[in-house]
Amino acid sequence: MILDRIAEINGSINGVVWGAFGLFLLIGTGIITTLCTKVFQVSRLGLWWKNTIGSLFKKDVISHCKEKGVISPFQALCTALAATVGTGNIAGVAAAICVGGAGAVFWMWVAAFFGMMTNYSENVLGIYFRRKNSNDEWSGGAMYYLQDGLGGKKNCKWLGKALAVLFCIFAMLASFGIGSMGQVNKIVANVSAAFDIKALSSIEVFEGISLYNVIIGVVIMILTAVITLGGVKRIANVAEKIVPFMVILYVVGSLVIIGVHYDAILPAFKAIFVNAFKPEAFVGGGLGGVIIAMTNGFKRGVFSNEAGLGSSVMVHSNSSVKEPVKQGMWGIFEVFADTMVVCTMTALVVLTSGGLNGGVFNAATGEIAAGYTDATLVGGAFNQIFPWGNIGQRFVAIAMFLFAFTTVLGWSHYGSKAWEYLFGAKTTIVFRIIHVCTIIFGAVLTSSLAWDISDTFNGLMMIPNLIGVLVLVPLVMKITKNYIDRRIKGKDVEPEISYDAATQAEHAAAIKNGEE
Repeated sequence: MILDRIAEINGSINGVVWGAFGLFLLIGTGIITTLCTKVFQVSRLGLWWKNTIGSLFKKDVISHCKEKGVISPFQALCTALAATVGTGNIAGVAAAICVGGAGAVFWMWVAAFFGMMTNYSENVLGIYFRRKNSNDEWSGGAMYYLQDGLGGKKNCKWLGKALAVLFCIFAMLASFGIGSMGQVNKIVANVSAAFDIKALSSIEVFEGISLYNVIIGVVIMILTAVITLGGVKRIANVAEKIVPFMVILYVVGSLVIIGVHYDAILPAFKAIFVNAFKPEAFVGGGLGGVIIAMTNGFKRGVFSNEAGLGSSVMVHSNSSVKEPVKQGMWGIFEVFADTMVVCTMTALVVLTSGGLNGGVFNAATGEIAAGYTDATLVGGAFNQIFPWGNIGQRFVAIAMFLFAFTTVLGWSHYGSKAWEYLFGAKTTIVFRIIHVCTIIFGAVLTSSLAWDISDTFNGLMMIPNLIGVLVLVPLVMKITKNYIDRRIKGKDVEPEISYDAATQAEHAAAIKNGEE
């Protein structure tokens, strides 16, 4: 069967990119960027907090930009969060716990802590190496700092260009996996379970796929087409309206569930920390069990916050901001909000809702209660508190729909930017149409295959990006020091804004005139 063959090939590739090499590269880059920036996410906590969440009421942060293809810093954050806050925050966390136990959550936090500075570095480089395309819109991303940053090193021009092309190919494939099929698959699973329509779900189209699944897939295709074919401005306008609402709604709902089970909060945290180094019996004993928990925590963490993939930098580069460090700080907040807040809420919902004593998930045996899968586990936990009319599961289904749908929108932009690099800005409409068409496959693929394919594409995309970040860490340090010297220490030094002389001169003059 063709799906079995696809699964076999994917498994072989996945074992390489998410093996020791991939994980060492991912976490190693985070550790290096953290140390080289003097643990910026902690030592400059007040600075990045003030310049992100603390600046939300400033006009230059939230005001819409009239300039073509340019969005506000807040819109850039919302679009990036739209792409990162997806099924990984709900089904992904549940899957990590089911496979790696409660300890996987700890390793998810570790990946996020170091991932903050990886994401910071990506966004600093993205703003520094961005340029205007043939449509007079900003274009930035790993492909440009690979081409002009890594490629600008002695005898590395061909290497930088080759890695940039590979990154774009993998980014487009990832947009079909994490940014389409994986998200839609979870939408269909949750919506069909929470809002079942027997007249449609009882009709089998082929091999266990119901007519209801296909209809949901078609509806998502139409909604996606209406928004994404309008370009980054339309995507950003939708994202800034949906993302804050969906995140606050989900966090508040989760806090209600956790609050009801307040007596299980401390045991849940104890399980997370203890089982990170001494996994439950179903995970495996000794070092092997720790590696399973660690691997699943890292993989699901990256699937959720995307730090290290070089993806969100493609929308951050459309920001109206001129200072690379300012947009880099939004990258730190992005990872913090995604993993430290939303993913932690999901983990605590599962582990406090009877998770330590049986319930929807037995933390000691790894057994999921009858009738649930990793995709519907969180909905089951909500249903324990709100059982009337299946309200809890329907709440999570709606949250999953919003999370996953906005991810599809964000990744449409990412994939189109990769396509633009390879084939030109005038042809990106072709990619957007192809991306919309792949949505239907997510509605009919098996859950595990759609998820595994997404994991593989993420890993392939990660490798060239992290090579570029590692090589350019000294530049990130230089730009960061320059910002601190000017903005914090009050030194009169020339701003480090762009690799391009004309952009450098224009933006440096604007900054000196107090325009940012």
